[in-house]
Amino acid sequence: MLLGVMSRDTETPHQIERLLEVMSRLRDRNGGCPWDIEQTFSSIAPYTIEEAYEVAEAIEQGDMAALKDELGDLLLQVVFHSQMAGEQGVFDFNDVATAISDKMVRRHPHVFGSESERDAATQTVSWEKQKAEERAAKANGAAVSALEGVTVGLPGLTRALKLQKRAARVGFDWPEARQVLDKIEEEIGELREVMDAGAASATSLQNAERQARLADELGDTLFALANLARHLNIEPEAALRGTNAKFERRFRWVEQRLADQGIETSEASLEQMESHWQAAKDTERH
Repeated sequence: MLLGVMSRDTETPHQIERLLEVMSRLRDRNGGCPWDIEQTFSSIAPYTIEEAYEVAEAIEQGDMAALKDELGDLLLQVVFHSQMAGEQGVFDFNDVATAISDKMVRRHPHVFGSESERDAATQTVSWEKQKAEERAAKANGAAVSALEGVTVGLPGLTRALKLQKRAARVGFDWPEARQVLDKIEEEIGELREVMDAGAASATSLQNAERQARLADELGDTLFALANLARHLNIEPEAALRGTNAKFERRFRWVEQRLADQGIETSEASLEQMESHWQAAKDTERH
């Protein structure tokens, strides 16, 4: 029974209904919350993205209490969008839940249908095939690009990864990771060329063109780095988040060591900060 999971906890349907009622009250033009009433899909979208990242952060930190709270915040975003859509007569929360349930059943024929059990790798191939068939059905016979459906609103590195995966499925890919390294070195070389092109005596138009070229070459380099991450089976956004956390941890260590010496960070020399930075690295290694 598909709804068997919910039947294990009789409180679950009640709490969902309660959450929907809370959201409805908040949006009520008569006595609701002015801030909630003023919101639109566009104004809420940034919060939806932010909450998803906070869920990821709680997972990375292994903080289950925070994860519970952040999942609640993310669920509220789904309910918020569904409430606004319901007010417009487009769809409601039940439609959202029905659509995702139907999709999961459709994409897991080895679980809900008659197909035999698969391993994880085979299931991934089947999943992508199902998604491609769904995109083709939506196109109503029109030609469908291999890149169709890769959301523009994704973070840059994540979207680069998805575009590369789609292209790889039709054979447009480097065979080995080392070849991607060569490409990265090529892109860095092109970036160096633009950086070395002097801009001191250039006109404002020439400077603008140089900045545009720098942005273009830097984008190529980042795209190639995302490609290397894919070949190494590393999620680039997660890798960068880890490095961000590492940088913050070490920089705060530098700040504390300077403070212990009675030195303001803004007054410290680069040599002093670099010395503490190396000490922070050595401390972490040991």
